Amino acid sequence: MPDLAKQIERFLEELRRANVSAHTLRNYGSDLEQFLSYFTVKDGRRSETCATEEQRSETCATVGRRSETCATVEELDGLAIREWLGHLYEQRLTAVSMRRKLAAVRSFFKFLVREGLAATNVARLVRTPKAPKSLPRVMTAEQTNVLVDGVTSAADKFERPYPERDLAIFEMLYGCGLRISELVGLNLDDFDFSERWIRVRGKGRKERQVPFGGKASQAIERYLSGRKPAAAAERALFLNHRGTRLTDRGARGIVKFYAQMITGDSSIHPHSLRHAYATHLLSDGADLRAIQELLGHAQLSTTQKYTQVSLADLMAVYDKAHPRS
Repeated sequence: MPDLAKQIERFLEELRRANVSAHTLRNYGSDLEQFLSYFTVKDGRRSETCATEEQRSETCATVGRRSETCATVEELDGLAIREWLGHLYEQRLTAVSMRRKLAAVRSFFKFLVREGLAATNVARLVRTPKAPKSLPRVMTAEQTNVLVDGVTSAADKFERPYPERDLAIFEMLYGCGLRISELVGLNLDDFDFSERWIRVRGKGRKERQVPFGGKASQAIERYLSGRKPAAAAERALFLNHRGTRLTDRGARGIVKFYAQMITGDSSIHPHSLRHAYATHLLSDGADLRAIQELLGHAQLSTTQKYTQVSLADLMAVYDKAHPRS
């Protein structure tokens, strides 16, 4: 019978070979590790904690020598998946987190079906938890400009080591609406400075072309004039203090630092600038399908949430300004 832990390792290895993003691989690994842990029996009881990769390997390698066993693929059906989801609910996970974990399990079972190790994708038989519909909190154009324009002075005030890089990060996030993974994945040869567009690798490694403006171009050129890679062959645009590619975690930390220091708002994160980019384009008359292409959304419905944000802004203006509101 196929061993669950070994098949998860095979699935994650396939994702690595497919060159999925480090962020996706990390999330899938964590979610499936927790899934495995729930279906691991210890001394007759299921585990309530997440096993590490080393513990998981040890567990499955010592079946028969210890009172600890991993579930097999055949033992998992729709009822078992529902029971696992119920456990997540008891742990007070949000619907968004539960949806993400279920998506990881569905992808894993899709792999098992493709490999001939499972007859059906039993995770598909389980209803997806409904996530509450909420509109993203969006900074106004004035608030966004105060943040981006304040990066240089804040860098000087707090003696940041790479002020040109930090400003270029903000200009690219707001000027191009990039996801943080897309930003740190940019390479030097992705830029066409004469036509002012960049090649962006989005989710699923799908590529798209995105234009960038004059301020972003100036910030990038200033940064490149002093950029010091660890090796001549380094292709990454944004570098860390070691001269190698900046990680998404490092970039998030940079954005959070400046947001806190400039605005005092610790809730601002890299995606806030992406939200602002889309909303401000829409407010100034950009076509919704054009914004979909710029953002790299697979579905137009994902982009349509920004129309709701704009409508909410219009209603707020109406309520404030109209005498009969």
